[in-house]
Amino acid sequence: MTIKLHCFGESGNAYKAALALELSGLEWEPVYVDFFGGATRTPEYLSEINEMGEAPVLVDGDTRLTQSGVIQMYVSEKSGKFGGDTPEEAREVMRWMFWDNHKMSSQAGMTRFLMNFLPEDKRPAPVIQFMHGRLKAAYKTLDTHLAGRDWIVGNGPTNADLSCCGYLFYPEPFGFDRAEWPEIDRWLSNIQALEGWKHPYDLMPGSPADRA
Repeated sequence: MTIKLHCFGESGNAYKAALALELSGLEWEPVYVDFFGGATRTPEYLSEINEMGEAPVLVDGDTRLTQSGVIQMYVSEKSGKFGGDTPEEAREVMRWMFWDNHKMSSQAGMTRFLMNFLPEDKRPAPVIQFMHGRLKAAYKTLDTHLAGRDWIVGNGPTNADLSCCGYLFYPEPFGFDRAEWPEIDRWLSNIQALEGWKHPYDLMPGSPADRA
C-alpha cells in the first residue's frame, strides 16, 4: 500500500517528512494541502485529517501520524534507515532533532513566514530583527558542530540531518545566507548529493509561484 503524505511545498516541516520518505525508498505519494487557502482550518480537516490543524500528516493504511519528527521515526522503523546505527547514535539523533525543532526550524519557519507570506505593510520589523539574532546563534551552533564532520551524527545521513536541513534549501529570505556558513554549506552539498534528493518545490506540490 502506498504511503500518503498530506503536505505542501512551502512547508519546511513537511519537507523533512517528504525527504525522509523519498530517500528511504519507500513507496509514497504527496497529497496537496492548500494551507494558504485555509484547508487546515476547516472542520473536515480537523476532524478527519489532523485535529492539530497542521501538516504534514502521514497515512499508511490504518496508521495516521502527525508531527514531522514522529513521521521521520516511522520511516526509520519501516526502512531501517536514518535512525542511527547504535542506541547511542539514536539518542544523539533525537537530541539534534529536538534542538532543531526548538532552536532552528521553528524560528526559521516563523521568520520566513513573516518576511515573505505576510503583506509587506504587516511585516513586524522589530520581531524579524530579533528572530535574525536568534537564528544566527543557531546557525553558529550547527556550523561549529559540523567542522570536521560530513554528517551531524555518525558516518551517514540520519534524521538529524533531514530535520536540520528542513528550511535551509528554501530560496526566500529569512536570515540565512548559505555562503556565510562554510561548514553548513558543505554539509548541505552532501545532502544534495544523496541519490534521490530533491528541492522542496520539486518534491511536494505547492509553491509561491502558484499563488503569484
